Amino acid sequence: MTRVLVCDDHLIVRQGIKQILADAPDISVAAEAASGPEALAAVRAGGIDVVLLDIAMPQRDGLDILRQLKSEAPKLPVLMLSTYPDRQYAVRSLKLGAQGYLNKSLDAEQMVEAIRRVARGGLFITPSVAELLAGALALPGAAAAEEKPLDGLLSHREFQVFRLLSEGRSVGEIAEQLVLAPNTVSTYRARILEKTGVRNDVELALLAVRQALL
Repeated sequence: MTRVLVCDDHLIVRQGIKQILADAPDISVAAEAASGPEALAAVRAGGIDVVLLDIAMPQRDGLDILRQLKSEAPKLPVLMLSTYPDRQYAVRSLKLGAQGYLNKSLDAEQMVEAIRRVARGGLFITPSVAELLAGALALPGAAAAEEKPLDGLLSHREFQVFRLLSEGRSVGEIAEQLVLAPNTVSTYRARILEKTGVRNDVELALLAVRQALL
């Protein structure tokens, strides 16, 4: 029996996933988490074989939780869940150690197959994600692929700050959420403006819209 931790801040999504997995005789939902800290606590409690982790988690986003999970339990398979287009987060998730990237538009059979595959030690990669990976490997650095121009351009922390700034968060709010000093966040903001070539937070938000991050 493969024991799954379902991490999503929406109760209706968790209930839907539980209903899907209830039809699989070899898979059970062992625990649920509605936030990043809850996800970490559930893994630390033990008894988890596969983690389904939403990218848009409150308090600490899914990518940040993924990094910590891979630090604490590197052999634990993690499947990322997202409503965002594959081109925005798939390659970044896999680079951080995820065993697969699932868009929430996928069908039930794919989710079950993905869990079974990563539980056996494999990867679950859709054809569209495989194409993005091929592009990222073919062209190094910030020019990795036209489909994902921010991948490789911003560091993981810069990317987190970029997302929060584009959502209208203040420097103080970002500092509190990411547990950073406000001056550190301001430094990240300055680097982001320089790297992206935009002049202010409004243009950052417009860039996020063009990149399908909002």
